Amino acid sequence: MIILLVEDDPAQLRPLCIALSESGHLVDGVEDSQEAQWLINNRDYDLLILDWMLPVVSGVSLCQQYRALGKASPVLMLTAKDTTADKVVGLDTGADDLTD
Repeated sequence: MIILLVEDDPAQLRPLCIALSESGHLVDGVEDSQEAQWLINNRDYDLLILDWMLPVVSGVSLCQQYRALGKASPVLMLTAKDTTADKVVGLDTGADDLTD
C-alpha cells in the first residue's frame, strides 16, 4: 500500500512513518502542507492520512482538494477535534474516518 502521511509535528510523523513502513507500506511522510498539495496532484496513493490542523493549508482543505481531483482512495484525518460538528465537517469534506 502506498500512503501519504501529512503531519507537521516531527515527533509524531517519524514514529508513524516507521510503524507503517515496518508493516510493509511505502510511505511519503511530509510535514509541509504545500508539499502535500504537490504530491496529491502528481502521485497516486492507496491511502491518505492527514493531520487536520496544519499550518498554511489545513488537512480539511487538502482532503477537499484531493476529492475535487476525482480521487477516491480513503482519507483518514488525525485530529484532536471531537465534537459532532467537527466530525460532520471532516466527513462532509470527503474524509472517510477521523481519529485522534
